[in-house]
Amino acid sequence: MSITSRIDAITRLDEERGCETPPVPRSVKIELTARCDARCFFCASQARLRKKGDMDWLLYRRLAREVRELGVEELGLFYLGVSFLCDWLPEAIGFAKQECGYPYVFLTTNGRLATPDRVEACLRAGLDSLKFSFNFSGATQFHETTGVKISAYQDVISNIRAARDVRNRVEKSTGKCCGLYASSIRYDGAQQARMTAAVARIAPYLDEHYWLPLCGQAGFTNGARGTRPAPGNPGRVGALRKPVPCWSLFTAGHITYDGGLSACCFDHDGRFRMGDLRQELFMDAWHSAGFRQLRAAHLKEDVRGTACERCIACE
Repeated sequence: MSITSRIDAITRLDEERGCETPPVPRSVKIELTARCDARCFFCASQARLRKKGDMDWLLYRRLAREVRELGVEELGLFYLGVSFLCDWLPEAIGFAKQECGYPYVFLTTNGRLATPDRVEACLRAGLDSLKFSFNFSGATQFHETTGVKISAYQDVISNIRAARDVRNRVEKSTGKCCGLYASSIRYDGAQQARMTAAVARIAPYLDEHYWLPLCGQAGFTNGARGTRPAPGNPGRVGALRKPVPCWSLFTAGHITYDGGLSACCFDHDGRFRMGDLRQELFMDAWHSAGFRQLRAAHLKEDVRGTACERCIACE
């Protein structure tokens, strides 16, 4: 199955899941770390609206096993942080694949720390999908947008290219093939033309590339640097979804490094926290009163007065 097919399946809200108490999600993300090595203007992570730390290894093991036993099939080992900052990332992948039996373990990275040796360790541990968030047409824009030194842009390009060689080497020795992908924010006019050219330079090293709309990150970055984001999280370009009801509340789980279950893809300040998985079971939090009330508002397509109101304010 292609990565875009998987994305479309998660962002598609069907009748079975379009209710206040949907069944266990097929896909869950666990945040190994909330730390990030960049300060992108279009991401609210740089505002540090919540404490940033790393997940406890024992908590990770318990949660990964618990949600797999519930029937979760796809495990993402990231959320709002950069998981290559976590020293035990390969061990987390290996535990998910070998001890828990997840059919599909995936990871997204900005690419700067995805060095060949780190990528190889992840692939040998059993990683099924590695996606690069590639949103800059050149070194100058990369530096101006992220605040990271200008030379790091070439590091990202080199790491993407090297990942293909690493993947081929690991596949040859183990028979296991990890998909290599990239996504990019779709801009307008001249910037989009520059991005298209930049993507063309890395496309030969990827299995698939797709475009995403610029999101306002739950209202945190609406209008940043004059941009006009899409309301909500509509999924990928080519299969855009309505902002309300938002698929994220019904089809995917998001677990923060400190055990919070969030209702949002962009919970930078904790206002979407629906439960504490250090103290309660996943399904109890998934069907908590707060979660049910928020889903009910979405199903009525009226989120005024809820935590989601700011997210669609740009509509």
